[in-house]
This record gives sequence, structure tokens and C-alpha cells, in this order.
Amino acid sequence: MFGYQEVPWDLDPFGWLIALSPEGGVQGGTHKMRKLIGLLTVLLLCGTTVAVQGSTEVSKEAKQLEKATDVINEIMQAPDKGIPSDLLDKAVCVGVVPSEIKGAFVVGGTYGRGVLVCREHGNGPWGAPSLFTLGGANIGFQIGGKATDVVFLVMNGAGVKKLLQDSVKLGAEVSATAGPVGRTAEGATDAQLHAEIVSYSRTRGLFGGLSLDGQVLKQDTDDNERLYGRRVSPKEILISDVVKSPPAAAPLDKALMKYSPQGGTPFPAA
Repeated sequence: MFGYQEVPWDLDPFGWLIALSPEGGVQGGTHKMRKLIGLLTVLLLCGTTVAVQGSTEVSKEAKQLEKATDVINEIMQAPDKGIPSDLLDKAVCVGVVPSEIKGAFVVGGTYGRGVLVCREHGNGPWGAPSLFTLGGANIGFQIGGKATDVVFLVMNGAGVKKLLQDSVKLGAEVSATAGPVGRTAEGATDAQLHAEIVSYSRTRGLFGGLSLDGQVLKQDTDDNERLYGRRVSPKEILISDVVKSPPAAAPLDKALMKYSPQGGTPFPAA
């Protein structure tokens, strides 16, 4: 009969000692438990590394939401020089692009990454955020590398639907104008009252209306996927209300509810 004998052949780095004896028989394959555990530990560590990397990406999106919350709170705490409360109450969505400029140049024509939040169904409580980028070849609000926060209000459902496109040029495909400043919009121009988007900027504490004409807004589906953990469309987030707002967005929704608990107008039927 064939005999069994262990021979020192390491078939892999973890020491699986399985070999054939010189007599041609299977001589002894012994699974070393210690090294098997080592193999499993390495695999577990690899999986943990991937998970940590994923959580890091999500935390970056959470930081973006946190900065947007800070911008809203700081602007609305100065009512005499901020967004008119009655105009905010009419808005169906609010977009915030926290300043990200470092130095005097805008790389690739992109100014920054923003957050867009709409009222559920257009006139309900503030809902889940959708992430986007804003930029263009000629950024008019980047002067000498100064950091500038941008805030804009979407005033009706037609404006929102246009922003759902992969890319939209403000001022051309959707009407946009610099917004009025103060406690109320009583002195607003006809153009401001009828624009689909009114926008503002804040640079070094100075706040005022800002024209976004010519700037390009692009929905950031990759950032949204990292934030929600799955592929979701801007329409599902902002219009259909089928996406639950993530915990990281709770402070932003709370801030918007504080300054405008009710308002907007119902979105038109699809």
C-alpha cells in the first residue's frame, strides 16, 4: 500500500504542506491552523481597508454638508444684509457652494462643489440633498483668489427640472439674476421677482447679489453615490422624494427649517 510521508514543499506563502511522497502516494497534507488563521486575518484586513476607504469618502461629503450649513447660518444671522426672508419662503430649493478656493487660480474652470436641497413636493419640509459642481471658463466672482461662498434660490419647479440635467448653463438654459438683499424683497426688480434662480455671494464677510450668468452647473452623480451608498438620480432625490435624507444632512435641513419652516409652491405634475 502507499505510505504517507510529509515533505517540506511550501505551495504558497502560508505554508500549505501538501505533497506527494517519492513512492507516489499522498503522504500527508497537514493544514497548519496557525497559518490558516494568518491567511484569514490578511483577508479580513483587506476588507477592513476597503471599508475604511469607503467611509473616508462618505465623510468628505458629510464635511461638504457641514460647510453648507455653516454658510446658511452665518448669512441668515445678519437679516439686514442677508437673503430676504419672504424671498426664501417663496423658494422651492436652496443651493450652497461653500468657498474652496486656495490661491489665485481655478483649476479646470471649476469653482467649487455645492449642495442643493429642495422642499419635498415643492412646498413641504426640506428634503434630501443632491450634490453638484459649479464652474465656468470665466468665473466672475473669483477675484484675486479670494474665497467666496455662493448661495442661490430656485424659485419654481420649472427651474428645478432644468437643474436636473447632467449639465446646465445658467442664464442661458435657466434664467438667473443677482438677488436683492435685506429683510424683505420689497425693493426687488421685476427681473429678480420673475427669475428662476436668484443668487448671492459672500466674500470676506461682505454679502450681496451675484450674477451666475454663464456658469455651468453639473450634477455630481459620483458624489451622490458615495453619500447615499448607491446610484441615485437627482430627480429621485429632489423631485420624486424616494430617497431618504442621510443623517449627515440633518443639520442643514434643521437650519433651513429654522429660517423658512414653510413656503414654496407645489411642483407641477410630471
